[in-house]
Amino acid sequence: MKAGSTLSTCDRRDRVWRRRGERSAACNILQHDRFGSGSVMVWGGISLGGRTALHVLARGSLTAIRYQDEILRPLVRPYAGAVGPGFLLMQDKARPHVARVCQQFLQDEGIDAMDWPARSPDLNPIEHIWDIMSRSIHQRHVAPQTVQELADALVQFTI
Repeated sequence: MKAGSTLSTCDRRDRVWRRRGERSAACNILQHDRFGSGSVMVWGGISLGGRTALHVLARGSLTAIRYQDEILRPLVRPYAGAVGPGFLLMQDKARPHVARVCQQFLQDEGIDAMDWPARSPDLNPIEHIWDIMSRSIHQRHVAPQTVQELADALVQFTI
């Protein structure tokens, strides 16, 4: 491999191998324009028998009230009803999830939630779905140019 060669990997990082003293050589420097970047927060639910619709959260933080009003009431409650008595909600210990108002809502609706160990997102199978979705979006021939295009691409994604 010659000096300054790059290797692209599936994690979208560029690795550069260089010889001693070539650290700042122009061929080893990549410029990135970060202007106009953005992100989209989404929520989705999966089970062995199906999935919920993907919900794109409007701008702002996810508070306990928003979690209850935008996710638990319109998405989780009907899905739990469709699954039946064996439904068990798996969610991490994010603040909105463990807030008293959300815990009370789940209790009032008869929805059981799984006890979740602290700092263990890698145990949640939906993390694999988020990774697949991210890779799929980044491998598109035409990348989304706006936050709305990104949101639309995520909603249209199917496995």
